[in-house]
Amino acid sequence: MELASPYLDGLSSFMTFLGLQLSVSNWKIFLLFSFLIWSVTVFTRRAKQSKESSSLLVEGSPSHQSPLNGSDIPPIYHCPCSQISDRSTSKSSSQAQKDLIVKVAQEQDLRVKQPYDAFLVLDVEATCEEGTGFEWPNEIIEWPVCLMRWKDKSDQGKACQLEIVDEFRSFAKPTWRPQLSQFCTDLTGITQAQVNSAPTFQKVLKMFARFLAYHGLIDPKSGRPIQRFCWCTDGPFDIRDFVVKQCFISKAPMPLWLKGDVLDVRRVVSVWAAASGNSDNTIKPSARFHIRSLNIPQQLQALGLPGFQGRLHSGIDDTRNIARVMSELARRGVRLEPKTSINPNRRWNWMGKPGEVLEHTLLFQ
Repeated sequence: MELASPYLDGLSSFMTFLGLQLSVSNWKIFLLFSFLIWSVTVFTRRAKQSKESSSLLVEGSPSHQSPLNGSDIPPIYHCPCSQISDRSTSKSSSQAQKDLIVKVAQEQDLRVKQPYDAFLVLDVEATCEEGTGFEWPNEIIEWPVCLMRWKDKSDQGKACQLEIVDEFRSFAKPTWRPQLSQFCTDLTGITQAQVNSAPTFQKVLKMFARFLAYHGLIDPKSGRPIQRFCWCTDGPFDIRDFVVKQCFISKAPMPLWLKGDVLDVRRVVSVWAAASGNSDNTIKPSARFHIRSLNIPQQLQALGLPGFQGRLHSGIDDTRNIARVMSELARRGVRLEPKTSINPNRRWNWMGKPGEVLEHTLLFQ
């Protein structure tokens, strides 16, 4: 052990000698002197270290020292991560992150098992006369379809994000009464020139079958569905009435891909509005409420969506807005499945032989 100064070295030697002399007569006194020597040594050592530390602090003060750069910092102080923290220091950013987490959790909670992989949203336009109703032999003059698929369907079949992936649109030439009424043109916006240059309904069906095969929905040879899809319409009228009538007038058997039940979007939204009071509850189709039938603009309003986009009674615009309703129903966790049955063999009293319209019966319509 080294002492702090020559003076202390002499003192230590003297005390050591004195302690040795005294130890002959009294060993207890020897132990006391040994302790005193140890205490003085420790005290002196600490005093020296304190003086050296004070000197370093004065020399290394900010007024005498330039700022440290990255290379001046000892390796042990180099931070392994970026200087910009991934954690937000502002309260607003922190709240935004919390809101995002809540939103994602809510969307995950709304994901329900959906039995269908694709949806064909259809809203046809047909010939019409002022004052006539659904008993009239209407002919389809516009065939617009929005194909919708899930964006987020899980392996368990759960999903809540539905989007349009493609569209099909074709006008069709009427054959029973080729001339459109002014009432029909004013209502639908479809002109005589558009239907005159359009293919017949039979050709439109063939064109649309190729569209379905291209998207892998049907077998291109047999026409049988090879994916689970369903038709979606604003009410049951488009397929239950217009398609069945048109197939009779055109003497065209209803294709396999057109048969089956239909998802009546109008009824789904109307029941939801009556049962839940426009809340986010799941639709209860079996609930016994007074149901008011809602048209497309009213459906959009009931679901809190922006108003109708485009021209009302334009087939393609109606179809796109129905697709908006479908997307919102999916987002709210509604299980989308067809519940409206269609009878392809339905008959009206104006029907004669296949393709024949008994015009004399129309006088009583």
